[in-house]
Amino acid sequence: MNLSGILFFPVTPFDAEGRLAEEVLAEHIGRGLEHRPGAVFVACGTGEFPALSEAEHEAAVRVAVTAARGGTPVLAGAGGPLGSALRQARAAREAGADGLLLMPPYLAMGPREGFTAYVRAVAEVLPVIIYMRGSVVLTPEQVVELARIPGVVGLKDGLGDIDLIQRVVLAVRREIGPGFAFFNGLPTAELTMGAYRGIGVELYSSAVFAFAPEIATAYLAGAESLITEFYEPLVRLRSKVPGYAVSLVKAGVRLTGLDPGPVRPPLVDAAPEHVAELAELVRHGRAVAAAHGKATATAAGR
Repeated sequence: MNLSGILFFPVTPFDAEGRLAEEVLAEHIGRGLEHRPGAVFVACGTGEFPALSEAEHEAAVRVAVTAARGGTPVLAGAGGPLGSALRQARAAREAGADGLLLMPPYLAMGPREGFTAYVRAVAEVLPVIIYMRGSVVLTPEQVVELARIPGVVGLKDGLGDIDLIQRVVLAVRREIGPGFAFFNGLPTAELTMGAYRGIGVELYSSAVFAFAPEIATAYLAGAESLITEFYEPLVRLRSKVPGYAVSLVKAGVRLTGLDPGPVRPPLVDAAPEHVAELAELVRHGRAVAAAHGKATATAAGR
């Protein structure tokens, strides 16, 4: 699977009755696709994967595939108990998804061989990117072993252990080659991309892309001042309340004029004063992004 550019993780919208708002999701994904992300990861962490029923998960994937129209890869979240992960994987395959982001299993964690068997079973359905976070902490040797499984195509790092991920990258490149994908999956990944690029990881998931794609794309185009002017203050705001890595994204989508509804428990919606702070951050970030675009255009015209 050849991924490139910014990886788009849309939110999952709900209506006033708490049901999946399919039309809003289609509009949300459509707006993001206008900015040409490298892939759409639907019903994943930002999409409140743990809070979705299997029927909602299936519907969300179908909406994303329809919106992408084959022009952008669509990957779906899958995970939890093996039976659930397999049902999600099969439903995603039937909907036309290109692959899966495999979340950590819940609670029960067996030995190395058990996790390998878990990954192998799901990868038989659709190509899998393994999500390393929480209970899934893999050694370089384990990742090499998993990368040899047909259908295992990448690793998303949500740990942020640079020493570990560097050794993982080196081991996989040495034993497997360049085709295996790695990406930075930390919340607000732009803040840590300097470190990840230094170890050869160029791909990253962008929560900001979901509500301010012009800021996310300006950063990708070289607007490094956004790190201090936008991303670092955003991380400070995100750190005020557990779960804000999702709640603030939904609040940001609402600021664009599209109502994604509330987050589901155990998450809580962003407090009004934090939404106001986010709105000001986005306003300033857009100004910085616009100034970078003008400067770049002026330099190109010389």
